[in-house]
Amino acid sequence: MLKVLAFSERKELLEELLSFLSERAEEIDIVCREGFDPSGFRVKNAYFFNGDLYDPWQAVDLMLRIFSNGYDYLFVGASTLGREIAALVSQKLGYPMESDVFEFQIKDGKPVVKRYYFGGKTVMTKETEAKVFTLLPGSAEIKKSTQSNYNAQKVELTGSAKTKLLGVEEKAKGSVDITKAQIIVSVGRGIGKKEGIDLARQLAVKLGGELAGSRPICSDLHWLEEDRQVGLSGKKVRPKIYIALGISGQIQHIVGMRDSKIVIAINKDKNAPIFNEADYGIVGDIYAVVPLLLKKLEG
Repeated sequence: MLKVLAFSERKELLEELLSFLSERAEEIDIVCREGFDPSGFRVKNAYFFNGDLYDPWQAVDLMLRIFSNGYDYLFVGASTLGREIAALVSQKLGYPMESDVFEFQIKDGKPVVKRYYFGGKTVMTKETEAKVFTLLPGSAEIKKSTQSNYNAQKVELTGSAKTKLLGVEEKAKGSVDITKAQIIVSVGRGIGKKEGIDLARQLAVKLGGELAGSRPICSDLHWLEEDRQVGLSGKKVRPKIYIALGISGQIQHIVGMRDSKIVIAINKDKNAPIFNEADYGIVGDIYAVVPLLLKKLEG
């Protein structure tokens, strides 16, 4: 019987972890902040802690204490903090760690995982001796059942923080979660100028979708909020329709949107790699094509 422990300080990542593990493990226990509701997930034991985590060492001792109760593996959501905690716990256990996996199964008694390799250019299938894994966000759809019975237990964060918290300043966030969008209009560096964002936004609004962008648009130029970034270092999306405006199609971006059901690409470079991923492609200038689309949608 495969017995696993799951942790994430972020609600949606933990829900995704539980959905991912429900088809891969017989017994699932979780460590979570008080206030999280495991109802609807196949959880046997829930260990609740009180307080905010800002230092990984606060959680490491707790994870080690609970993991010693006979678990086979620890799965952690691949947030910035989650990756740190997983690495430290793995080092303390004396086993290797597998980061950002999106598939896991047991073959001949050993874990076999899949993860992106060489910056997302390839997928590596690997047999491993690891005990600790981080799950790449977007690897599973959140699915709840009617199950609601679980054993609840309060636990204390006993690890000593190595840093002193002086204050907390929330990072500006957008008003939407693009991972839930069914239609996405995404812009890349090929849009050329910041004013082009408004044109893309008009198309997104007309289609009832959301606006997103590539790394240059969100992280380098800051023309859009970073939480609208699609890609290996951004968010993984799987909308019904993904419209790529001026996106060249580098693998780091493709990794984040390759599960889209229909991909429509508009780019004036006929050799842009994005066309290899597209179901429909238009070779043309965004500033000529998009206004025509808007006019057609109005008619």
